[in-house]
Amino acid sequence: MRAATRFMRGDASLAVFDSGQGLPVLFQHGLGGDEAQVAQTFPTVSAARRITVECRGHGASSLGDIRPFSLRMFAEDVLAAATDRGFDRFVVGGISMGAAIALYLAHHYPDRVAALVLVRPAWTFTAAPDNLEPVRAVAALLRSYSIGEAKERFASSEIGMQICANAPDNFASLLGYFDRPNAVAFASVLADIAADGTGLTQTVAAALTVPTLVIGNEQDAIHPLAHARTLADTTPDACFVEVTPKAADKARHFAEVQDAIATFLASKTIRSLIPS
Repeated sequence: MRAATRFMRGDASLAVFDSGQGLPVLFQHGLGGDEAQVAQTFPTVSAARRITVECRGHGASSLGDIRPFSLRMFAEDVLAAATDRGFDRFVVGGISMGAAIALYLAHHYPDRVAALVLVRPAWTFTAAPDNLEPVRAVAALLRSYSIGEAKERFASSEIGMQICANAPDNFASLLGYFDRPNAVAFASVLADIAADGTGLTQTVAAALTVPTLVIGNEQDAIHPLAHARTLADTTPDACFVEVTPKAADKARHFAEVQDAIATFLASKTIRSLIPS
């Protein structure tokens, strides 16, 4: 993996990771994630060049001064970094928020997007989806209490205890928001993004003409399996893969996700869409 390079967007300094050669793939992390999350999810594909931009406030990227944060802002940052590197047409995908960014780009820049990879999508066709209420709750607590008290209040809240019992992997991720070095400042990112939407409607999704891979799993309160199925059922040229939940077997989960992505990217259909 190459070291990150810096890319300026206004006053925001973004960390960009660029590795491999071949099929251009933009692949984004989830809310609170970073390059390490992508590296854990994305397969080692010998004939692919992956670019990942750590979104504002994530990883080594700065927050910048523009508010509110939005999926549009993050998507435009990613597109600008891709254009700067000479990517004209590409596969775009990501995990959770990264999948939402991919959908935004497919909708607003259809001439640039050749295929989609949507891993554990958290958004379908509405803004501020109910499944992201726990994220909004974390943001509200971080804005109202000291970090330690905010974390305790969330863990003992009804919504926190429900997620702990039913989706322990989600619970661990949510508690991780309180442990971030920039937790208080990052609360604005959590609140703004969890209240946002892609702008994608069911009608628009039904009109997408690009090959699409949708990956979902059970035991996930933040990324409901129903969301993945809805997107796969609505998008005309989509294939759906259900994988083992992280909560059940983390190693198997990542192996199955990587295998599904590698198989999709290696297909002749995908390779034929982007001239080498």
